[in-house]
Amino acid sequence: MGTCFMTRRIPMLSFLPSPDDVIAVTVASKVTGEDFDAMLARLESKLAAHDKVHVFAESISIDGIEVSGLGGRIANAMSLLGKLRQFGRVAVVADQAWVRAAARVESAMLPFVGYRVVEPDQRGEALEWVMNG
Repeated sequence: MGTCFMTRRIPMLSFLPSPDDVIAVTVASKVTGEDFDAMLARLESKLAAHDKVHVFAESISIDGIEVSGLGGRIANAMSLLGKLRQFGRVAVVADQAWVRAAARVESAMLPFVGYRVVEPDQRGEALEWVMNG
């Protein structure tokens, strides 16, 4: 007889409850094209409805990004360049140093956006800051 192990599966993409002008998302394991599409659709909707949109993004053990169709998805995301000034507070929580480093590079390119990049032990403070300022 085999042993059955129950493992907790973290969804790859989860949107967290948040105010209407906030996108709060957790991404784990592998980022898929569908994840990218869902995040982009949510972001476009929020930007159309609000003067400022705030973002909380948490990554957990990212071990890959699906490259199939990535070029077209990035091209679609380029439409957001004209809306960059609509971004307010952005917090990135990441358990991996490479994700935090990439987020810091991005934050340097967007000096007009309030940006925080933190480790998981500061998650609560980062979420509170994005939600309430």
